[in-house]
Amino acid sequence: MAGGKRRNWWRGLGYGLAVVAGLIAVLWAVFATPDIPVAALRAKYANSASQFIELSPGTIIHVRDQGDKANYPVVLIHGSNASLHTWEPWVQRLVANDYRVITLDLPAHGLSGPTPEGLYTSAAYVGIVEKLVDRLGLKYFALGGNSMGGGVAWRYALKHPERLTALILVDASGQPQPKGSSPPLGFRLARVPIARDILATVTPRSLIEKSFKQSISNQAIATPAMIDRYWELLLYPGNRRATVQRFGQYQGDDGAAAQLKTLAVPTLIIWGREDKLIPVSVAAWFNSQIKDSRVTILDGIGHIPMEEAPDRSLAPVLPFLAANPPISIGGTHREQLPAGDAPVTQP
Repeated sequence: MAGGKRRNWWRGLGYGLAVVAGLIAVLWAVFATPDIPVAALRAKYANSASQFIELSPGTIIHVRDQGDKANYPVVLIHGSNASLHTWEPWVQRLVANDYRVITLDLPAHGLSGPTPEGLYTSAAYVGIVEKLVDRLGLKYFALGGNSMGGGVAWRYALKHPERLTALILVDASGQPQPKGSSPPLGFRLARVPIARDILATVTPRSLIEKSFKQSISNQAIATPAMIDRYWELLLYPGNRRATVQRFGQYQGDDGAAAQLKTLAVPTLIIWGREDKLIPVSVAAWFNSQIKDSRVTILDGIGHIPMEEAPDRSLAPVLPFLAANPPISIGGTHREQLPAGDAPVTQP
């Protein structure tokens, strides 16, 4: 009798698991979001300035190089799950002020797609920037980054300070997590096989809309077209699975932040006071780590200042760049703005 009960129990458990698996499969089929063909996405989100540069076999990067090629070059790097489009409000204004502006879609973002190696760490992204600026022949340039892109920017600055005239960190990642804290939920789920597969295939537009609205303070920019852009570019073939890979490759503090005290590049730190993803306190942390840095805090702005308030967020950038020109332009040496420990707040 006991053996029969055990067999029935196992048989019942197996049946229950089969039912659960069947329900998951049905829900998956109902809610799975298909990829959008590359041609359709390029037709909608590329423009006359778009280039598709093969940096290495199979690694093709969407790049825009705008403005007079003889002007002061500024390279801008977007954040996680964003694209080069996030910088367009700044690009228009910088070009109008006689700058050359280079923006790019990092691998597994925007119109760039995944890479054959499947590496999406900060170090891998620094390597992409290295190859791109060399391909474009940039000797001296300013480098800026938002969120994850800010983390890539300061890591590049640590490796190549001699190439940079200025560093601009906009709500940048980088402060190590306190001991005992855990990685974000998305990073943890990316290590669970079933959850990983769901994250790579089920992407409702409503989820992207909610995430975007939680990231910003100026809700007026959350237009249907804006939400469509963030959502549809995530549906570029392979981008979602690569994003899950990137989350799974997250290692927390990689030790690079400990080197920031050695950084000798003029640095401007810009932060939205209402940033809910990376709190404004991190701006003060960066300021304390980078000796030649100054801070501007933007009231009423969240995680994406260049989209939420283009003019206000760019206002401190223009004099900062003017004071730190490339050596190669006009034969002049850089003049640095005085460092300031006290942040400047823009109402």
